[in-house]
Amino acid sequence: MRKLLLSLVLVLAGTLAVNAANKYDNPDTLFVARDGTAEFRNIDDAIEVCRAFMEYHKVIFVKKGTYKEKLIVPSWLTNIEICGEDRDNTIITYDDHANVFIPGTDRKMGTFRTYTVRVDGNDITFRNITIENNAARLGQAVALHTQGDRLTFVNCRILGNQDTVYTGGINTRLYFKDCHIEGTTDFIFGPSTAWFENCTILSRTDSYITAASTPQNVEYGYVFNRCKIVAAEGVSKVYLGRPWRPYAHTLFMNCQLGKHILPVGWHNWSNTQNETTARYCEYDNHGEGAATKERAAWTRQLTRKEAAKVTLENVFRQNGGWIPNV
Repeated sequence: MRKLLLSLVLVLAGTLAVNAANKYDNPDTLFVARDGTAEFRNIDDAIEVCRAFMEYHKVIFVKKGTYKEKLIVPSWLTNIEICGEDRDNTIITYDDHANVFIPGTDRKMGTFRTYTVRVDGNDITFRNITIENNAARLGQAVALHTQGDRLTFVNCRILGNQDTVYTGGINTRLYFKDCHIEGTTDFIFGPSTAWFENCTILSRTDSYITAASTPQNVEYGYVFNRCKIVAAEGVSKVYLGRPWRPYAHTLFMNCQLGKHILPVGWHNWSNTQNETTARYCEYDNHGEGAATKERAAWTRQLTRKEAAKVTLENVFRQNGGWIPNV
């Protein structure tokens, strides 16, 4: 009899464990609310229960509130969408910067540990949400750090100062649509291929917008299409970009360039050798900062025929191709 009871207890315990593991193994939406009105109070808690390498689309819906989290979407998670209730009032924020000491050590954090959100997984979407690094101007402070491929950001605000968006994954593809991105120096930087569609790019100080590090064998780095390039009050001397690595590629096309963009447009990072390798281009821009007469001689204005080839399909064609589904 005792053996029978023990067997029943073990079976029941095993059943409960399986049910607990499978509770979230479905495409149902998970809800997060900082005020405790949903099953999860933190976004990280909702991410923790998602199954690795999901084949279905799973939404984590985040209600309005400020979530102070240093958030990582790990490499084994796929097909997740993190959707805010309200873009401007659903905020993921943290305040690390490069000169903060790593806890328990005498070493400073450096740029690449300062992220508020780091996305290592593939096929991840962020929608209607703010990602912010609100550290004071004491060093590099990344808001968004990407490593995954086929990442999509729709109607997001990404806020910071120096190094706001680090597109860190080589041979990865990112799509930003209807986003607002702001920062001070090199606030969009890295080696990824990224398309920015109908975004607002705001400079908070006189400095540089982009610092691409596109590999030599990658055709496209950053493409800004139909974007508004604007500045905070009092900002009047901004470069479109400078090459973090010699073969940096950046293209602004069909964009509105504000008067804060310097006539020369581009900077060589104080290295004339970069002028022979960097791939900086423009096409059919407009606005007070779009005049091309005084542009750096080592940059290019695309022809209509060349510009016609710059499509999502062509830009994202590596690794089997990808067209974002937004």
